[in-house]
Amino acid sequence: MSVTYNESARSFKLTAKDTCYVLQVVSEGYLAHTYFGKALPDDDLTYLLRLDENPFTPETNDRDRASFMDTLPFEYPTYGLGDYREHAFAIRDKNGAAACDLRYKSHRIYDGKPALDGLPATFTNTPDEAQTLEIVMEDKPAGLEVTLIYTAFTDLDVITRSAVVKNVGGDDVKLTRVYSACVEFDTEKLDMITLWGSWARERVIERSPLHHGKQSVDSMRGESSHQNNPFTALCEHKADEDSGECFGFNFVYSGNFISQAEVTQHKKTRYVMGINSADFEWLLEPGEVFTAPEVVMVHSDSGLGKMSRTFHDLYRNNLIRGEWKDKRRPILINNWEATYFNFTAEKIYQIAEQASKLGIEMMVLDDGWFGHRDSDNSSLGDWFVYEKKMEGGLKALVDRVNALGMKFGLWFEPEMVSPDSELYRAHPDWAIQVKGRPLTLCREQYVLDYSRKEVRDYVYGMMRKILDSANIEYIKWDMNRQLTEVASNALPENRQRELWHRYVLGVYDLMNRLTTDYPHILLENCSGGGARFDAGMLYYSPQIWCSDDTDAIERLKIQHGTSMCYPCSAMGAHVSDCPNHSVGRSTPFETRGHVAMVGTFGYELDVTRISQEDRDAIPAQIAEFNKYNTLVRTGDHYRIGNMFEDNLWDAWMFVSKDRSEALFEFVQVIGRANERSRRIKLKGLDPEAYYFEESKPEVKLSGAALMECGINVGGLWGDYKSKILHFVRV
Repeated sequence: MSVTYNESARSFKLTAKDTCYVLQVVSEGYLAHTYFGKALPDDDLTYLLRLDENPFTPETNDRDRASFMDTLPFEYPTYGLGDYREHAFAIRDKNGAAACDLRYKSHRIYDGKPALDGLPATFTNTPDEAQTLEIVMEDKPAGLEVTLIYTAFTDLDVITRSAVVKNVGGDDVKLTRVYSACVEFDTEKLDMITLWGSWARERVIERSPLHHGKQSVDSMRGESSHQNNPFTALCEHKADEDSGECFGFNFVYSGNFISQAEVTQHKKTRYVMGINSADFEWLLEPGEVFTAPEVVMVHSDSGLGKMSRTFHDLYRNNLIRGEWKDKRRPILINNWEATYFNFTAEKIYQIAEQASKLGIEMMVLDDGWFGHRDSDNSSLGDWFVYEKKMEGGLKALVDRVNALGMKFGLWFEPEMVSPDSELYRAHPDWAIQVKGRPLTLCREQYVLDYSRKEVRDYVYGMMRKILDSANIEYIKWDMNRQLTEVASNALPENRQRELWHRYVLGVYDLMNRLTTDYPHILLENCSGGGARFDAGMLYYSPQIWCSDDTDAIERLKIQHGTSMCYPCSAMGAHVSDCPNHSVGRSTPFETRGHVAMVGTFGYELDVTRISQEDRDAIPAQIAEFNKYNTLVRTGDHYRIGNMFEDNLWDAWMFVSKDRSEALFEFVQVIGRANERSRRIKLKGLDPEAYYFEESKPEVKLSGAALMECGINVGGLWGDYKSKILHFVRV
């Protein structure tokens, strides 16, 4: 069973494949965290709580209750009663007081997994995939119940957590902090791994040992952000890709967040994750409910690689939904780097016409087709066709492209409005703003107040007219700025601090309506590239544009960092023009294809203007992608090289679930004189089976030899060269 209850110890044990998580009710109904790690057979681990040590429990030593509160490893710590470590939950009651005291009330265990109201979350495809534990905690004086929700997946080392707060009293309560998870570790000897970055250089891996005090990453930008991703791993100092214990945490949310580890006075570590409490407040009236987003917790006893593959499996099978969940995505060509704003319908058709001859399957029209938009200083919010550019209308162009045998996709930025737009002139109050203060421009645009249903309805109405007017089969949903002056013209004073979260809920609402009404449309999320590459977005869009930096060599780091938590099948990746528009680097066309093949694969260039040599290479490149896509999309991903540690080369593998075949990819970043071939050990194969590399079927080597001894990779002359090898089991 995934969840069991030991009545004598009052302890709960959640077992997820080879992992278990134990918590229990102790003195006076306090809920303690007991254990998280490798699966154990024991039903009672009470001794781990040290309840027989000073300061003992309040039942035997009430004069030192405050010391008890400051040492017990609380499962969901609250503020104001003597626990001075980081807390997960805080309120303001009707008297303005902040103290809160949650005690166990009841619990229930059931098969399957609940949905979270208005929020993305992982799910079960069948009830037997997981079991759920709900523990109801109560603070009687405050009139609050907090239901802690845990789900343990049967075949994955995954436990998810969230919390639902209900006002069961007769007075209003203000929530000032509602984190989704807290986990206590009985050690300070851990490394913290996070993903930081900026525009065009997202998800840089940073690893550092914990020290006394608090270490955190967060976002207060209204999105998960380029700067810090809502992912953290805590691991043993010795842990690497293939060995050591690791704990991964990922927030299924697309707005402000915090991920924090605190090493306490007793050399223990408390880890918390949730909605950032800075500038957060939520008024909970009698009978109302607040739902905190989900945290996914992954345990690995075999290094970072196993942790990542567990995240990948979970997200591919139990987070990504819809028609495109298990399908190869269309090979597309996007006109953005080909034309920017300087295009006409005829130019788009010319690109599509040439692309169709080469085997490209979809034409995507990016920014600039609407309003009177000739640059990025106007027309956001005016989602009607710019007739000056789109002579004959959108439908005429789409029909012509469809006649070539190609699908058609379209770019939107639905959350934004330009000051120079019909929408803003008609409804300036619809922008997020503080009354009496000027609005801050970024990319010469403002943010629409998505907490307001009338705003969402209006924008969606315009989008529907476009989508119903022509055969649109793909949408690129962009968001190109962060939130400032966060206040709403529609919310009362006592609810203004709710706008950060209400905005995200509004985005989810509109995305849910879009994917429900148009289930055949492939939705790709984007936010200035990768500023919202998070699990919340994956619930609505099966792929996310990984970065606006399309340079193949830069992408080695970006895609490596992204793969720490997110599956390669979700990474939007294109072959782009050279010299690259972000960094000016020229990279061989073959290498650009091999790197883009890790993700969804497509093209971002003017196929009518590239060299004949590169154009002629496209059909073979597409054939190669088609040959290996099922393996890349569904197989296990193994990181071998690491450009963050050695920028001379990179390598990775995809291995089928039955280990019958594997794809090895290698990039020589810098060529070196007078060097022998590089010896690289493969990963993930069956050690007892024999394999041959497809180009040399006469040479057969055991999986053990390929993994313990490795292969010799050489024969590449020059910088930025690549090769792929396909291994097949005999």
